[in-house]
Amino acid sequence: MIRFGIDFGGTKIEAAALDAKGQFVARVRKPNPGNYKDALDVVAELVKDAEAMAGATCARLGMGIPGSISPRSGLIRNANSTYLNGQRFGEDLTQRLARQVHLANDANCLALSEAADGAGAGARVVFAVIIGTGCGGGVVVDGRIIDGHNGFGGEWGHMPLPWPKPEEYPGPECWCGRKGCMETWVSGPAFSRDAGFATGQATMDAIQSGDASAAAALDRYVDRLSRGLAAICDIIDPDVIVLGGGMSNVDALYDRLPAAIAPHVFSDVFETPVKKAAHGDSSGVRGAVWLWPLEA
Repeated sequence: MIRFGIDFGGTKIEAAALDAKGQFVARVRKPNPGNYKDALDVVAELVKDAEAMAGATCARLGMGIPGSISPRSGLIRNANSTYLNGQRFGEDLTQRLARQVHLANDANCLALSEAADGAGAGARVVFAVIIGTGCGGGVVVDGRIIDGHNGFGGEWGHMPLPWPKPEEYPGPECWCGRKGCMETWVSGPAFSRDAGFATGQATMDAIQSGDASAAAALDRYVDRLSRGLAAICDIIDPDVIVLGGGMSNVDALYDRLPAAIAPHVFSDVFETPVKKAAHGDSSGVRGAVWLWPLEA
């Protein structure tokens, strides 16, 4: 059986098809057009292309999106692709594609993918973090997404930075209207801004060349990320923390974060591993595929 999924990212939208063994039989992507009408067109084009590549059609598909769906109104909320907010995205896609569409938060899809057969395979409680253009979190327990009573479980990116230092308060303004959200401190653009470079890659290049100010920015980044993760550990004490998104490619994080988190947790022991997403930038779309059960 072939299943289809869409990963709706801030810079690109990707469609994929997986076989029953979890292997890709199709994978296509296009840039995010930045407006609602064109986004519907792009998704429709990607589904058509993925079906042609897979040699199969889909009756339904999963989709990972930024933000979440309000259980009261059915409208998208809290998406950093802000043109989605206030839209009936799932309903519009179902009508446009003539297929059932199951929407879920993109970080939840990351967590689901990695819990199924990735860095969190075999773990009971998986907390997954996207630290890329934006920032988000997802929780999977016993193979199931925990999105909560109000549908916004895991919205780690918009909690405040824990234990802020005087120079960190009240924090940078966030697109959501608040100040000091985790996203303003640990997303890729936040890291670049703090280091004074145009991009995260430029910052990492500077670190590799021995630039002291860039290295100091990485120290601050590890400290802030560790504080944010410690707050989650105090609540759910996950078996594993999985990092995805562009900043997850910074290899130094995996050696440094466990020791940096430990002093902040309310425990005498902290042995939780921090792992890189095994499926890299494929995790989001793989998790979207897993939103529908295999036997369905």
